[in-house]
Parts: sequence; structure tokens; C-alpha cells
Amino acid sequence: MIATDSIEALAKFRERRWTYEELRNELPESNTPVELWDGELVMSPSPSFNHQRIVFEFQRALDDWARDNEAGTTIGAPIDMVLSSGRVVQPDVAFVATERLDIIDEIINGPADLIAEVISPGSRNRDRIEKRDLYQRHGVKEYWLINPEAKTVEVLKLEENEYRLHGCWSQAERAESNLLDGFWVQVARLFGTAQ
Repeated sequence: MIATDSIEALAKFRERRWTYEELRNELPESNTPVELWDGELVMSPSPSFNHQRIVFEFQRALDDWARDNEAGTTIGAPIDMVLSSGRVVQPDVAFVATERLDIIDEIINGPADLIAEVISPGSRNRDRIEKRDLYQRHGVKEYWLINPEAKTVEVLKLEENEYRLHGCWSQAERAESNLLDGFWVQVARLFGTAQ
């Protein structure tokens, strides 16, 4: 829980427009989910236990596939993915292909190849519309939307600079990547309902 004086300090920080460089120089490192949208700080409460469990299950499946295929690396939030000096997001899970690992140092400098977001009740609009448009505009090749409420997984693939639905899967099915040959995940595994 954040102390009252911290809330007042955060309110002051939110009133100004930031660049990523200013943010890194002036704010201490934190696990608090903070993104930068056109210079405006966007803060969220910490994710729920269930949200984090789903993120972990997806990241573990993707990381196992990436290691087995020597295809790249995965990382889970919080990690800054810098798309411009005023636009920085923290995807739930990001995958960067081996041939693009040079975009990673302390942060991810540019768009990851694949991003997954677990939709929370408070992030529905941001994940489905705002982040979808942002990732599309910056060339994220594949975007996974994991919906715990509906217990579905949607995979969007980038074709001719526009996202198209690759597939939408429910609990009894397995969601498959268009980008990563042979990567799939049992939907029920993500939601803890696998038998």
C-alpha cells in the first residue's frame, strides 16, 4: 500500500509531461506498473494473483519453446519497452527473436516480436484498443490477448501493417502462434482448469 505522502508526490509527478530519459533520471526504480503515454504517466495498481499466475503460465510455455528452439528470449513485466521518448509500455510478456536481441540492454529499445497481455477488468479498453493500435503502429508482429473472464485467447497477426485475427480459442482448445512455428499453449493450462 502507498503512503499518503507518496500519493501526493505521485499526483505532482502525474501533472507534468515526461520523456523516458527524465523518468529514468528522476524517479527511483520500482515494481509499480508505470507506463508513459505521450509523456503522461499512467499508473496501475499491482496485478491480481490470478493475473500474475496466468502471465507466469504463458511466459513459462513461451520460454520453454524459445529455449528448445533457440529462437529468442522472453521477459515478463515489469520491463520497459521504449517505443519513443514519450511512449513506454510494460507488456505482461514480451518475446524478442534471436536475430533482434540487440534491441535489449537494460530495457527493450523498440517493439518486441510477440507481446501477450492478460486483460484485467480495469484494462479492457487499454489492452483491446489503445495497446492494440500502439503495437500495430510500431510493428509488433503478433499480439496475444488472454481474457480470464471469457476464458479465451485471441491471437492477432500483423499483415500489411494491420492486425488480422489469426484465431480465437476457448478452454478446450489450444491457441497457436502464426509467427512462431510450433508454439502453442493449451488454453485451459493458462486458466488453471487443465485436467
